Amino acid sequence: MSPEPFSFNSKAPSPAPLTVDGSEHFLAFTLPSREHSSYAAVLELAKRHGFVAEPSNGRWWLRDRHKTLNFLAAHGARLRGEFGARFTPNFEKNTAALKPAEIACSATEAGKGFDVTLSLKAGPAGEAEVRAALLAGRGYIETAGQIILVNPEQINRLGEAQRALAGESTGGVSARRTQRVSAARVAEVESLLADLAPGFQPPATWRSRSAALRKLSGLTPAPMPPELDAQLRAYQRLGAAWLWHLFQGELGGILADEMGLGKTLQALGLLTAIRARTPAGARTSLVVCPASLLENWRREAARFAPGLRVVVHHGGRRLGGDDFSAFDLVITSYGTLVRDEALFSGLEFACVIADEAQHIKNRRSQNALALRSLRSRGRFLLTGTPVENSLDDLRSLFEFLLPGYIARIPAGAKREDRAWHDQRLRAQAAPYILRRTKASVAPELPAKLEQTLWCEMGAAQSALYRGVQEKGERELFDLEAAGAGEARMRLAALTQLLRLRQICCDPRLVAGPEPAPAGAAPPESAKLEVFRELLEEALDDGHRVLVFSQFTSLLALLREELDAQGIAHADLDGSMTAPVRQAAVDRFQAADGPPVFLLSLKAGGSGLNLTGADTVVHFDPWWNPAAEAQATDRAHRIGQSRVVTSYKLIAAGTVEEKVLGLQASKRDLLAGVFEASAEAAANLSLADLKSLLR
Repeated sequence: MSPEPFSFNSKAPSPAPLTVDGSEHFLAFTLPSREHSSYAAVLELAKRHGFVAEPSNGRWWLRDRHKTLNFLAAHGARLRGEFGARFTPNFEKNTAALKPAEIACSATEAGKGFDVTLSLKAGPAGEAEVRAALLAGRGYIETAGQIILVNPEQINRLGEAQRALAGESTGGVSARRTQRVSAARVAEVESLLADLAPGFQPPATWRSRSAALRKLSGLTPAPMPPELDAQLRAYQRLGAAWLWHLFQGELGGILADEMGLGKTLQALGLLTAIRARTPAGARTSLVVCPASLLENWRREAARFAPGLRVVVHHGGRRLGGDDFSAFDLVITSYGTLVRDEALFSGLEFACVIADEAQHIKNRRSQNALALRSLRSRGRFLLTGTPVENSLDDLRSLFEFLLPGYIARIPAGAKREDRAWHDQRLRAQAAPYILRRTKASVAPELPAKLEQTLWCEMGAAQSALYRGVQEKGERELFDLEAAGAGEARMRLAALTQLLRLRQICCDPRLVAGPEPAPAGAAPPESAKLEVFRELLEEALDDGHRVLVFSQFTSLLALLREELDAQGIAHADLDGSMTAPVRQAAVDRFQAADGPPVFLLSLKAGGSGLNLTGADTVVHFDPWWNPAAEAQATDRAHRIGQSRVVTSYKLIAAGTVEEKVLGLQASKRDLLAGVFEASAEAAANLSLADLKSLLR
């Protein structure tokens, strides 16, 4: 007989799966064929649970009712799912009365929170019968002629959920346990119960709170003025709506958008909504920020929310307790809040917003203590880096946001207990942190973002500026009275303008009009304070930064600052030869290059490709818009795959601000002055120069 012809369509028989026979009294396994993927696992499972092989029939047997029921409780679902077992009709008939236990969950409103009950439902079995089975570690309950199987993995998950609700890292499982949870926990608890009790039906108030936090697209828009709403991008409207939803629930949250995405603008959206929907006399809100950002907040509010009545409570401009209600928004610094803690703690605010929240990450600091003493309906934090060093940072933030929401780790807790509390912290914090990156909202954004940061000089820096300004005016007056020629007058005016610009950057660049006392420290630089805040957030977010200045002496001070902080940096100025210049560029552009590049105007304003950076800081402004854009475009050019953000630091109330207010044509003329261009400066009249010195 000739052999059958080979066929490409012929298939080898499929490996035989596990076959299960038996009843509540015994089990009989016919192992899968050796080539089956589950063979080794099934064999190991049978041996581990006391199955005995009988060579006469090729089966593995378990002849013990107690062991059989425990095995089916623990591994019945695994046999069907993981191993794809085939069950005989005899087995299906004999075990039809076996039913699985279920986890039941219910919630009822209780004051400002909810009573959540988690229990094991085992058919008609009473709580005492369930408790007895759990204590005995038995995988089944016999009651009223029924057998209820209790999966030990299910019991473990029930115990974990009960401990999570109670905020306890250790403890046994209860047949039934009720726990009071605050309204702030509804989103966290719902996530906890999603798989454990899929049939959970919470009250309507619970669902409304949770749904908005879990599905941001369903948020009700914040009732902002149309003029402000029109200026917001889609993701910013969503952020304002998220803040508004939390405020309405008397909750708090962390707006943790990446730097440059407009956290201040979204917060102003919330503040305008509060003003629109809160009765007069109860709608005063408070913003606390570093002193270096007070002026920036005031100007942003005036620009985007002019309907808000705003006051800055700082320095010599401080309010009395009865004066606060006359304003919709009070802006103060962390230092002033600490000094005036007794005043602030006696007031009731509609909302408190703390900007640059890293200032309260040490829960024992004066800033954190003063902030926690405030009374308000809503509490919010703005920070691009809610966690810098450890999860303890987050614990400190939530002590302000939602007091009592995060359980403290017990003193002396072991490593595994701390790990448990850390995991619970992540789960509890998640619903109250809104974080968007530039990459995630890139379709909403232009390829380049530009932002002006206003820097308000402190008393000492301001006094130095005014002193030099007055001295310059007197010198010009004296020269004019003495009949000096225009060329000499122009030189004197340009010299004084240069000194004023240097003071705006850092008072250490100039000597004051009067000799400083021996050993006296120079005034602090407002711009340097803002730069520190900006740089910290940028580096924490993984950004790489170009810093431009026209003054090489200022770049030297910035190098000292970076060295003191241990921040690696590259440097480029006009004194470098071409090979050294290229080496600095290559070092920065390398994947493991330093995160900061300091560049002077002449050396770095053109001819470079620095796509390794996505953040640009103009420490002193380049008043020619084209020149400033050219510098920014060192990063924003072909090869750049990220959104580039450009920050311009402006000293408020100085010559820098005055130039910003000039017409475009006048700014073009002034470009030469601020770029030290004698040719362009010749186009300015002496009257123009005098006006800048006033």
